[in-house]
Amino acid sequence: MLQQSLWRRTVPLETQHPCFTGSPEAAEEAEQGPEPPAGGAARRGKRAAPTAAAPQPAKLSRAELYKPPTSEELTQLKETEDLFHSSLLRLQEIFQDKDNLNQRYHRKRALYLAHIAQHLSKEKLFGSVRFAYMNSNHLKPILLLRPQGKDEKMVTVRLHACPDSGLFKPSRFHPSKNNVRTTWFMEQSTPKEGATEPPTPHYNNSILCDTVMLSHLHFLSNAATDFPGMKDGLALLKVWLNQRQLCKGLGCFSGFLVSMLVAYLLMKRKIVKMMSGYQVLRSTLQFLATTDLSVTGISLAKDADPSLPVLDDFHQAFEVVFVDPSGLVNLCADMTASKYHQVQFEAKHSMEILDDRMVDGFQVLLMTPKPMLRTFDHVFHLKHVSKLQGTCKKMQLLNELMDRGGNYVAAALPFVVSLLARGLSGRAQLVAHSMPQISEWPIDAEPPKHKDVGPLTFGLLFVPEFAASTLEKGPQADHPEALEFRTFWGEKSELRRFQDGSICEAVVWEASAVCQKRLIPEQIIRHLLKLHADIPESSICYTGALLESVIRTGKEASGTGEEAMVSVVCSYNDLSRKLWNLKELPLTVTAVQGVHPAFRYTDVFPPIPMKPIYSFHNRSKHLLLPSEEKPCPAYITPLKVICHMEGSGQWPQDKGAIKRIKAAFHLQLAELLRQQHQLVCRPAVTHTDVYKDGYVFRLQVAYHREPLILKEVVTPEGMLKYQDTEESRQLELETLHLPYLTSSLHGLQQQHPVFGSTSRLAKRWISAQLLSDSISEECVDLLVAFLFLHPAPFTPPSSPQVGFLRFLNLLATFDWKNNPLIVNLNTGLTDSVCTEIKNKFIAARSRLPVMFLATPKDQWSSMWTRERPSAQILQRLILLALESLRVLEEQLMDPLSDQDMKMVFRPPLDFYDVLIHLNPNQIPRHLESVDRPVKSVSRGVVKNSSAVNILFPVVGYDPVQLYLQDLRDAFDDLALFFYDKHGGEVIAVLWKPLSFQPQPFKVASMKGRKVTTLNNELVCVPNVEAILEDFEILGEGLVKSVEARTEKWTI
Repeated sequence: MLQQSLWRRTVPLETQHPCFTGSPEAAEEAEQGPEPPAGGAARRGKRAAPTAAAPQPAKLSRAELYKPPTSEELTQLKETEDLFHSSLLRLQEIFQDKDNLNQRYHRKRALYLAHIAQHLSKEKLFGSVRFAYMNSNHLKPILLLRPQGKDEKMVTVRLHACPDSGLFKPSRFHPSKNNVRTTWFMEQSTPKEGATEPPTPHYNNSILCDTVMLSHLHFLSNAATDFPGMKDGLALLKVWLNQRQLCKGLGCFSGFLVSMLVAYLLMKRKIVKMMSGYQVLRSTLQFLATTDLSVTGISLAKDADPSLPVLDDFHQAFEVVFVDPSGLVNLCADMTASKYHQVQFEAKHSMEILDDRMVDGFQVLLMTPKPMLRTFDHVFHLKHVSKLQGTCKKMQLLNELMDRGGNYVAAALPFVVSLLARGLSGRAQLVAHSMPQISEWPIDAEPPKHKDVGPLTFGLLFVPEFAASTLEKGPQADHPEALEFRTFWGEKSELRRFQDGSICEAVVWEASAVCQKRLIPEQIIRHLLKLHADIPESSICYTGALLESVIRTGKEASGTGEEAMVSVVCSYNDLSRKLWNLKELPLTVTAVQGVHPAFRYTDVFPPIPMKPIYSFHNRSKHLLLPSEEKPCPAYITPLKVICHMEGSGQWPQDKGAIKRIKAAFHLQLAELLRQQHQLVCRPAVTHTDVYKDGYVFRLQVAYHREPLILKEVVTPEGMLKYQDTEESRQLELETLHLPYLTSSLHGLQQQHPVFGSTSRLAKRWISAQLLSDSISEECVDLLVAFLFLHPAPFTPPSSPQVGFLRFLNLLATFDWKNNPLIVNLNTGLTDSVCTEIKNKFIAARSRLPVMFLATPKDQWSSMWTRERPSAQILQRLILLALESLRVLEEQLMDPLSDQDMKMVFRPPLDFYDVLIHLNPNQIPRHLESVDRPVKSVSRGVVKNSSAVNILFPVVGYDPVQLYLQDLRDAFDDLALFFYDKHGGEVIAVLWKPLSFQPQPFKVASMKGRKVTTLNNELVCVPNVEAILEDFEILGEGLVKSVEARTEKWTI
């Protein structure tokens, strides 16, 4: 950065020297080539004819081209630099004594650069000559020069115009001095009587910066001498800043600034020249983490000169203070306290990551980008920055406007951020803002205006415990602070009596559902910006919860299901107590463990209490059946619960006998629950369904020794041995691993309240891409749990939206081929165990699933991904995640566009060969679709949890899933079938390429095929027309139409 920004180091003599003399003749001379020096007059004479000895282009080998410079060449370079410096002094000639006042210096400097630009634009050497603002400061234009040809995109020379350090008296630019007169700025003829001129510290600092630029270069050059670690450390620090978007824009923490900070630490002996680059990085981050420059500034000035301003003078004028070696310039003049606190927060967090042996610090800190959307829990945009003009007027910021040269964005931003930080204190640990950035522009175009910085973006990082609080409690009514509280909150403040008897000022925010409480910060922000900054609500685009609409429940969609999930868990807890206390059971119940996703708060659409309407069903004894004449009844989810019975010597040792004993227990459980608790039950061989509070719980009895008995195998020699079978593996999964996973994730939800909603968004997205059958729900839950347990370099998400964005990023960027994803549930894995898992994974990679998940209870088998996803499905998921993330981030960061967040939840269907369109009346979950139907049919159930004596409702009946199973059973060898189980209206079919290759004629393999002749031989090929007809016949009443995309495939 430094080498790029100081033009004297980089611009060739031919392109700089003539331009800074301001002479066209000299420019022509430069085109011709250098002549032997014959005095200043000769150099400024007319162009001489080329001599025979003029240097000609030479073809150099690669070795000659890249060999290091000799000491003689370095001496010549030094002489050239001195020549640059002497020619630069010509800038002095255009200045007069009082050019420090009223932007005269800045305007002359800009004119000077414009003059240079005019000449350089005629040079064939340059591919482009453009203007830009130095760190987006509109008072400081610079020139950007790029060479002709292929190097244009690789090389940029930044040309700065700098006066001599002795041009102005330094005392004129102390932070307390004024150099912009009010009468000039306001275009008034005479000053007001008795009015004092306000100080203009930022204006003064901008002029001083130019005068000390060269001395800063020498200072850094001396610091870097004999210190190779400084170069490496600075490279690491600049990458660290760049990944966090902290090093560009007005008030940024630039590469130059961090270079000066390293030089300061070297001066203070907190860094020594023996240190490596990594040690420089650590020492600098440690200093940033522990030093608040907005409270205690630092200075590079060595001598205590009484004529120089002291640190307190700087603190009164600037929010962040870091004084340069001259003792006059504040290097952090444009930085807001909020931006420094963000740097400080990131440094603290980075030190924690570097000290954590479970994390790959290098990968996480330096290789992982941290854009605002994925870093902060909520993000909002100020769409029209021109509204900040009204803010300046409302907050009476005339002095700040004068100081900032009329830049209302820079003048108002610190006050707006300070206002928000005060309003959100206690709720947000960090309120950050994007830095205004103005792009470069052609030299023949109008320069950008202040409003051209585009929308300003603000990020909020919440304190999870307090972010959703509905109460803002103030001081007691008779305390002097009460008036200030009322002034700050305006009409929202009111007197309230609290339980302890105190009467205090308070603000109560309206929110009933959990998702509404998460948006209380939005209410606060809109209220405060309207009240104190005169920013209308229409100018604020709050993007904190735009994705949550896809998991809203019910027709009115009031909440996002958290309350429904809590209701399910409460009913389950009550049922558990009833089961434990059942009397007259031969064996007692030792454990009741829910395994349905609703019990871990991750069911996409949690069950709602339902009571059937009999007229919509056919009756059969004590049962209800779906009616053919009516629409399919709403889907009622059976909530699976594992009921562990105590061990006893009476349990048989034969697996068939165990199943019959379990069936007897299911019958007895139903009978006892009916007798003792008046619950409606329906027993079956493998389970008992219990209707309670409008929910259906499916009880499944488990015996702890059954998996072991299923593993028994008798060898031909009569020996008994134990080995895993498919049946034993499935039973272990259902009765041991799934309950453990559910309880662990239930605990995670208690720690991180948005875990459940994040997982539900992730599952909804996967289902919307028609891939929910290709990856297990437990696998998705573990992927999302990873984001909360191992969030580095971020903090754990405090909003579902940011969690979902990180989920997409994890899917798209994790190296599934070379690394296992280790989810350390309940911190059950140590550092050494994690290392062992990684080593074993590498050794056995070819035999392991394509997506390998390790947990404390499942370190080697990755049971949740053993069978799915396949390599092709994982690749498809990665592509979809990449594209969805790109589209979402583009939309969320562009508040001026139409934001249709549901776009990433609508699958691309042009990828498939056949589309089977379904009849919406027969889709029981139709209301769960991404684009909800405007009119919905009655499904024959009503919300009612108080019913007791009812006929048992139809449970788990989804005609589409049954139809899908039929299709897979019949055509599994020919095609793959994809469906969105949450109300999808289309089943997508993809032909298997191998199935379309002609096969030799065999009577046994004629299913779905027809005989044809190829090269005089009888072969079998798929009978596509008949298969498509079968699709319709199998789904009669459910299938509306079959759309064959014949152009996609050929036989």
